[in-house]
Amino acid sequence: MSFKSRPLTVTLVAMTAYWQWPLLFATGLAAGFVDSIAGGGGLITLPVLLSFGLAPKEALGTNKLQATFGSGSAAAHYAAAKAVPLRACARGFCYTLVGAALGAVVVQQVDPTFLRRAIPVLLVVVAGYVLLKPRLGCFDVRPKMSHAGFDLVFGLALGFYDGFFGPGTGTFWTMAYMLRLGFNMTRATGYTKVMNFASNLSSLVLFLIGGQAYFAIGLTMGIGQLLGARIGSRMVIARGTRFIRPVFLAVVLLLTLKLLYDSYSA
Repeated sequence: MSFKSRPLTVTLVAMTAYWQWPLLFATGLAAGFVDSIAGGGGLITLPVLLSFGLAPKEALGTNKLQATFGSGSAAAHYAAAKAVPLRACARGFCYTLVGAALGAVVVQQVDPTFLRRAIPVLLVVVAGYVLLKPRLGCFDVRPKMSHAGFDLVFGLALGFYDGFFGPGTGTFWTMAYMLRLGFNMTRATGYTKVMNFASNLSSLVLFLIGGQAYFAIGLTMGIGQLLGARIGSRMVIARGTRFIRPVFLAVVLLLTLKLLYDSYSA
């Protein structure tokens, strides 16, 4: 069975097969777990949504709906564990909201296909850099720019990127926090989830306004995301950089391969 394309007002009954519900929940659970550690949850969720027959824009909107649950859950857990002071994130959160909204508007006018060939190159550079710097993110180091400047530049830029295209946003946030503000990888991961929540939320509002999200599907996956993100963030806090590093590298490499396949298989 596949989902049928219907108006937003009737999406609560878009499914007809009972086995699809636990599959969606399990997909959200796995994506929430991976995303809370190293990002890249969309590698799991988007193919499933598309394989069930959702049109691309509806799949993206529904994906933002369920991802908002995961990033929100992870951010809340990091904050509760004192890994992320939410007050310190407020300015960056606001800039990211604005950047993501602008990106979501611009993508309606410009084809982002060119990024599918450029972003894999950047991700390969990221993976190579992390492999060649085994001590990267083990400890906090001296920042290379002010927090205010960082929030402005990266909040707008990476927020825009997430609203415009998206793949690898969590990776770029984590690297930015480590390289520019000198955060250790655990701390950078926590801050990344707060910013991911901002851009997911901002993009989601625009998708909802356009009626391009399936509530029943997104909420089912979102419940899985809540649980998966909580489990993943708890493991990050307990185990730290030694646990995050291999997962981070694996996600970066898988994301690179996926983008290369999408770019050159057509």
